[in-house]
Amino acid sequence: MPRQSVDRVLYVEDDPDIRAVAELALVDVAGFEARLCESGQQALEQVDDFHPDLVLLDVMMPGMDGPETLRALQERPGGLPVPAVFMTARLQPEEIEEYRAMGAIGVIPKPFDPMTLGDQIRELLAGREGA
Repeated sequence: MPRQSVDRVLYVEDDPDIRAVAELALVDVAGFEARLCESGQQALEQVDDFHPDLVLLDVMMPGMDGPETLRALQERPGGLPVPAVFMTARLQPEEIEEYRAMGAIGVIPKPFDPMTLGDQIRELLAGREGA
């Protein structure tokens, strides 16, 4: 049964400025515990130690992009037992459908509002649990 709340967010974003704003939004505004990773590879290395309740992924990153990172997380032994959400400016309906087909529970548009990022995450989770 899925957990009702999110306390720990693993956020994967290559841009250091966006990571800094997201950390402020996730930790100081939303009250989450956050682990920030600058690459998909770093996320793969840290996910087991951190035990996130949710994985938040930038779509466009050098090397391993967000979709590749999600697939790699899902292919690990035990898979990815927590929901994943993409953050991107690529918001065409067919792109959003592609992200959902990969297993993401939703997409948060970039640029995001730091004051409402936590609420957007909670809304996506509430929609998933109500389904």
